[in-house]
Amino acid sequence: MERALPPHPPAVAPARHRPRRALAVALSVFALLAGGVAAVTASGSANAATTDGLGSNWYASAPYLMPEDNSPPNAAAVMDATGQKAFQLAFILAQGSSCSPSWGGTSSIDSDTTMPAVIQTIRAKGGDVSISVGGYGGTKLGQTCGTPEATAAAYQKVVTKYNLKAIDFDLEEPEYENTAAIHNEIGAARILQQNNPGIYISVTTAGTNAGTGWFGTQMLLEAKSQGFTPNNYSIMPFDGGFNGAAAQTDALVKFNQILQSTSGWNEATAYAHEGVSMMNGRTDAAEYFRQADFQTVLDFATAHRLARYTYWSVNRDRQCPGTVDPGLSGSCSSVAQNDWDFTKFTVRFAGATPPTGSSSPSPSGSSSSSPGTTTCSPVWQPTTTYVGGDKASYNGHNYHAKWWTLNENPAAGGQWGVWADDGPCT
Repeated sequence: MERALPPHPPAVAPARHRPRRALAVALSVFALLAGGVAAVTASGSANAATTDGLGSNWYASAPYLMPEDNSPPNAAAVMDATGQKAFQLAFILAQGSSCSPSWGGTSSIDSDTTMPAVIQTIRAKGGDVSISVGGYGGTKLGQTCGTPEATAAAYQKVVTKYNLKAIDFDLEEPEYENTAAIHNEIGAARILQQNNPGIYISVTTAGTNAGTGWFGTQMLLEAKSQGFTPNNYSIMPFDGGFNGAAAQTDALVKFNQILQSTSGWNEATAYAHEGVSMMNGRTDAAEYFRQADFQTVLDFATAHRLARYTYWSVNRDRQCPGTVDPGLSGSCSSVAQNDWDFTKFTVRFAGATPPTGSSSPSPSGSSSSSPGTTTCSPVWQPTTTYVGGDKASYNGHNYHAKWWTLNENPAAGGQWGVWADDGPCT
């Protein structure tokens, strides 16, 4: 295995890509957003004027959003607070063992009413969506449809129903270990590209410290053999023993070399077809990527002219209530932040400037100015007794105590790991 993940999907899928459908949440989202909105029709006439003018840079910066799960935020409110115009809606899977597209593997696109309402809301504000197919776990259409042509026909239903100008193929565990399934997925992407001139296609796959693993490389070779080139290949440099932004940018350099060797490109051309998809805050593997890490990767992406910069997920782009870091969550980041801090980085990649100010009160000890400029809490004192929730700073980092402690240096972790690191501060 090339990633620090179990060889098979766990009983509870990671917060990163969790395809389950929560009916109660879906209904609440529909009630919030639908408001008499009609479904997006196959003709695509609704909002054509607003979406036709959206540049590919917005599709390249679209962060992932699950409107039917993980306490979905109001997309319109996120747009107002950040300036983001595009979202990557997740995930299309096979409905059972059939060759029929559905949301989360349970809700057929033919009968679903939540997604059209969300899409209409976004388009009414001058934005647009891309839809991601696949993700971690679940049954993919490439596994259930027998041929590239049948797989493409299933995805074409999605493109047509939602009048899509962009689609993302998220090829990872466990599908990308299946040679026949990947052949179908790449073939379907190629056919969609041919039959929908101008459609924006991204391919997202696992990242490792070596760039990507054996299966990721085989996927690139499959695309080369079929004569298919997407708008970008993006790796996910997390959940694989990554330690901060330096490890992520190093993986991007190495992935660039893999793109050169598999596609016959020079360095600049490879970067022009390369993208990055990160995970904000705490990852499934208990790595932590804070605002400063996102800024470092953004600087790398713009300097090397990467084709895509996105992350998982908008649902997680807010501070967890109560304890800052309660552990892995699909609906909050487990790090100190203002609402939508991480989405503002994708806005900057698109070439726009996020609105000033914060959409919510600043978390305790934080500044509402810009990502990565958190104010330091009072300096830790070895003679002070701290209890759970107390905050202190040490050597330029903020910490909070998980429980009672006395004379345990925050940076040393302590015998029992009483201090949780909330990130850099100034």
